Amino acid sequence: MAKDRKLAAKAAKATQRGSGEPSAGGIAHRHEALVAATDLPRADRFIAEKLGLLTRSQLKARKASIEVNGKPARLSRPLAAGDRLLVSWTEEPSVGLVPEDLPLDVLFEDGQVMVVNKARGMVTHPGAGNHRGTLANAALGRRFTSPSGSSEPQRGGIVHRLDKDTSGVIIVAKDSATQAFLAAQFKDRTTRKDYLAITSGCPAADTGRIEDRLGRDRRDRKRFARVAEGGRVAVTDWRVVARFDGFALVHLRPRTGRTHQLRVHLAGLGTPVVGDPIYGRRDDRLGEIGLMLHAWKLSILLPGATEAAHFRAPLPPHFARLLRALKERRDRKKPRAPSQGGGATDSGLRPPDRDGGCLPA
Repeated sequence: MAKDRKLAAKAAKATQRGSGEPSAGGIAHRHEALVAATDLPRADRFIAEKLGLLTRSQLKARKASIEVNGKPARLSRPLAAGDRLLVSWTEEPSVGLVPEDLPLDVLFEDGQVMVVNKARGMVTHPGAGNHRGTLANAALGRRFTSPSGSSEPQRGGIVHRLDKDTSGVIIVAKDSATQAFLAAQFKDRTTRKDYLAITSGCPAADTGRIEDRLGRDRRDRKRFARVAEGGRVAVTDWRVVARFDGFALVHLRPRTGRTHQLRVHLAGLGTPVVGDPIYGRRDDRLGEIGLMLHAWKLSILLPGATEAAHFRAPLPPHFARLLRALKERRDRKKPRAPSQGGGATDSGLRPPDRDGGCLPA
């Protein structure tokens, strides 16, 4: 399609100009912000606490630099309302990343990418307290061979992330050029991601869009929260697929990719994801059931292609079991309607794989 060809050209240009361009220190990132009235005058504190991009220690570790109103400046520089801030940094290097032979559910693989159905409980990339057993370790363990003239990818080829307890589709690059090509699409928001969640409680409406700003919660640095200023724009389209007794199956399409975005947004509706230990509420009827959030579909342009590829991860067993139990309980409680001479009857849960534009385009 013409649209996909335009996306291919845009992604290629972004790769060439350095939007996710590989360098000796890793993949480069940039973020621009307009400074509003602030009580955090230092640039490093503004970046860490208002924008939520990196912690102050990460700013140093990832060789962050800034420009204020087009001129290079120190991270300790005081900021004033109206300043235009440009932050540049590199991704964390793969130093110390250990190859591991770990089982993976591979949905698709060619010479440049691997698409995986990530299991719940697998960390995407090593971090504090998780140095082994990650998707990056497993990807490196498959001993990718880079095409001639292309370097090894950073971080085991990881391009985007899923929370540890979120299952589903994720794409991994096998070389640095492909990694930059894919990263540019996530940065420019030309990919399409679809998630399914089982929520505790039912949203009042059937469909909607949530658009706000998310930043770190000042009271708990492990949480993210809506903020009046600073933070980063977060947009999610959602639609209720099925309603049960006190639960719902919700189809989500994030337009941005902020940390914990879908979990914060659903909790903001008063319907947190079932099993969410951070933003949810414990339900003794379910016990330790785990997070019911699944990355269901991913549409993305692959190198050399003119049309986007579409990948789907089947529902994991724990998700499908709960969905089946909720449907069966609902159907048992529903009174059987008398026959109306061939009139329509409720056939139960509409299969979520027939979304056919169930969310705004």
